[in-house]
Amino acid sequence: MDANAQQNLQPTPPFDEKNTQTPKIGGGLPVIKYWAEHTLSPEGPKLWKTLLHKSACLSCSWGTGGQKGGFTNEFGEKLQRCMKSVEAISAEIKPAIPANIFEQHNITELQQLTSMECDRLGRLSFPMILREGKSHYERICWEEVYEIAEAAFRKQPERVASYSSGRASNEAAYVLQLMIRALGSNNLADCSDLCHAPSTTGLQQMLGTQTSVVSLESLKKADCVVLTGSNPSYNQPRLMNELIQLREHGGKVIVINPMMEIGLVKFGSPAYPIKSLLPGSDISSLYLQPIPGSDVALFTGIQKSLIEQGLVATEYLQAHTWGWEAVLEHALSTAWETITAICGVSQAEIEAAAKIIGTSKGVVFAWAMGITQHTNSVDNVYAIANTALITGNIGRFGAGVMPVRGHSNVQGFGSMGVTVKLKQEIQRALETLLGRPLSRIQGYHTRDLIEAADAGKVDSLICVGGNLYGANPDSTQAKRALGNIETIIYLATKPNLGHFSGLAKQNTIVIPVLNRFEQPYKITTESGNNFIRLSDEGQTHLKGDLVPEVQFLTELAHRLHGESPVNWRELQNPKYVRQLIAQTIPGFEKMATIDETKEEFTIGGRILTEPHFPTPTGKASMFVTPLPDTTLPDAKDFGVSESTQGVVVALMTGRSYSQHNTVVYKIDDQYRGIPHRNCILMNRADAEGAGLQEHQRVTVQADAGKLENVEVIYGSVRQGAALMFYPEVNAILKARTETRSGTPAYKRVPAFVYLEKTKG
Repeated sequence: MDANAQQNLQPTPPFDEKNTQTPKIGGGLPVIKYWAEHTLSPEGPKLWKTLLHKSACLSCSWGTGGQKGGFTNEFGEKLQRCMKSVEAISAEIKPAIPANIFEQHNITELQQLTSMECDRLGRLSFPMILREGKSHYERICWEEVYEIAEAAFRKQPERVASYSSGRASNEAAYVLQLMIRALGSNNLADCSDLCHAPSTTGLQQMLGTQTSVVSLESLKKADCVVLTGSNPSYNQPRLMNELIQLREHGGKVIVINPMMEIGLVKFGSPAYPIKSLLPGSDISSLYLQPIPGSDVALFTGIQKSLIEQGLVATEYLQAHTWGWEAVLEHALSTAWETITAICGVSQAEIEAAAKIIGTSKGVVFAWAMGITQHTNSVDNVYAIANTALITGNIGRFGAGVMPVRGHSNVQGFGSMGVTVKLKQEIQRALETLLGRPLSRIQGYHTRDLIEAADAGKVDSLICVGGNLYGANPDSTQAKRALGNIETIIYLATKPNLGHFSGLAKQNTIVIPVLNRFEQPYKITTESGNNFIRLSDEGQTHLKGDLVPEVQFLTELAHRLHGESPVNWRELQNPKYVRQLIAQTIPGFEKMATIDETKEEFTIGGRILTEPHFPTPTGKASMFVTPLPDTTLPDAKDFGVSESTQGVVVALMTGRSYSQHNTVVYKIDDQYRGIPHRNCILMNRADAEGAGLQEHQRVTVQADAGKLENVEVIYGSVRQGAALMFYPEVNAILKARTETRSGTPAYKRVPAFVYLEKTKG
């Protein structure tokens, strides 16, 4: 295919057909405006003090900071902060919530708050409790907190559990898992169970590793990135700088996403104020919009085209992989008509993608929740990694597979052992440390935890960060399940939806903790590319009664375990926690001396620059991936009358531009032209084909309920698909769970969009 023909495959973005005020590039001047407004506001000095503090970014796993300074990445590049970071800091430097807020407003009133309204209440600054039968949160003294917590966690080990997010440090994560495992429980649910668990599951089985095999330095040497089911222009803007540099050096970016996002077509980065900020930089070389959930078919097509174009690295496959013959035979024997019918992408587009991949010197395959939140998500990961292996793009510099993590330090929690799939070498090391075998009872991942609680099998739960209620599908079930738990303890810096709707049966306790840049000790975090950052000591602006997570966890552990098998109170200084990490977590040996050397480091054994894999055979395993069924149910399957005016769509959940996980900073999304949260983004042809119009109010019904008065917005989503905002849309979807990883299928939920009949 010649260059002109390939260029014609790049569709023109159907953005902003009527509203000329919507930006034509992602990033750009709106980012500068946001920075300027916050810099000139009363919080400006405090904001900049925090930005310049030597601590890891609070936002995504691509954030910067650490010992190189607040704006510097591990490669030494400057101006590497983004608006997401400023949003997160701005929320954390808010004043303390006045105590009378909880005196004046009962729990029913607090449950009416939106995510944004919860966040804007301010910082938590004193411990509080909602007791059984009471209508208001009330202040509680620390001694009673510990008495209740100790009693709660002396229950039978299989009836106690934890849930966590990446908000806290590696040290807090390590203490949490050590305390829970010392009790005899493996119930260490984590927010990663809801997002990248298919990545860790699939990559472990194929490559013997669970994380990105690409360092930042290696990424910079690639000349092609295949970005699938990920929108870093919204969620990891730092990564956009790498894509801009790659394009400037003549590289190619293939974007695969049912949504055509402005920022993935053209992005204006403040890091390059002259060449990028105003004009915007081209990002996508080729943009494919498959049917949601059809990624296995699309990558099978790419593999088929690679074979047909003679672009398979056969010698590499023979020397370094198992199972490659069956994978190639599966791709070659699958008819093009079948592939294109399932994925909705033309053969010509697939062939163009294959040619770019097969002729590039080094390809990095990156993905996020658009790949992992499906009922066949592990197969999606297999299909991507199969494609990388077929072209010899794993195990060398400038190539590899790279899951794009969301939350800062979410990967660090897994590394520290906060997982229900503990690596055998870590298990053996922890058993040596504790002086006894760990429990062999399978622990609850996040969805199993909710199901177990719903069945009355959980008595006590501690949540270190996160929003367990808000992050789960089927909000009705989540609320009911958490309401069956006797005691829930939340460690948090700010209130969220879960503190008001995820209430325990007897005692709901909220503990105010310090954030990352307020800790009185040095702490560490891990980036999505396996880099360990060291944060300096800090101080809080609050005058309340806050504690570091490590202090609370170690004091509770001391009361539960005494001084055996470790001196828990000594671990209140994370310096000593780091000694245990160095002893028990492979690849973290340098943690033992980081306090003296201040040497931040890349975790050993994870970046693959040679095709020798950490598997028993030293080879990578490849798996045949079954083609998915992407047909949608009929309208009648939703229990509505045949005369109801509407359309069935594959509903995807997504975040707005100003949102971090379940925390919402602004209700609108200027890039998608969405004015508020209760909207559904639809393809014009789908809407008008069903007799619907833009800005019309409709009902959206999925498998767990319906939302009413939803505004229709036309957007650049492919035909047959639609998008609504998470976490609000969770209320109406069950999101079936992928069985191998436990991750819910948020990105393809059949839904019926229709007009309610007026009563005459």
